[in-house]
Amino acid sequence: MPQLDTSTFPSQLLWLLITFVALYAMMAWVALPRIGAVIEERQRRVDADLDRAAALKREADAAAADYEKAMTDARRASRDTLRQAGDTLAKRAEERQKALAGSLAAQVKAGEERIAAARNAALAEVQSVAAEVARSVAARLAEIEIDPARAASAVAATLAEEKR
Repeated sequence: MPQLDTSTFPSQLLWLLITFVALYAMMAWVALPRIGAVIEERQRRVDADLDRAAALKREADAAAADYEKAMTDARRASRDTLRQAGDTLAKRAEERQKALAGSLAAQVKAGEERIAAARNAALAEVQSVAAEVARSVAARLAEIEIDPARAASAVAATLAEEKR
């Protein structure tokens, strides 16, 4: 085995040193700067992405807070609108009920007046019929002719006694 031959050790060590220095120089001046630049660029992109994500999160949080505030305001406004509409409708219903009650009271009063007038007219008619019947009965039974005014006053007096 030539590697184990001690006479070739110095030349092998020299070539090892030359190869190591060449590889080290190539790595230090060519490969490592490129790798470092790529790593720095990636780190810059990651930091920029993290900064942009943080800014977007802040914007999203602000938008969510604005949305919640708008929803709260809208709910409050809708509750106020509903309450106002309910109050308005209640007032209108109350006004209509009062107007209807007034109208019904007027109709009831007019009806009572018509009934009273009809009753009075019927009583007057009954009195005149009663006076006529009394005159007719007196004329047939007693063969007496009674004055119509006297018959009407007798019927009125009899009705007045009945009312007491």
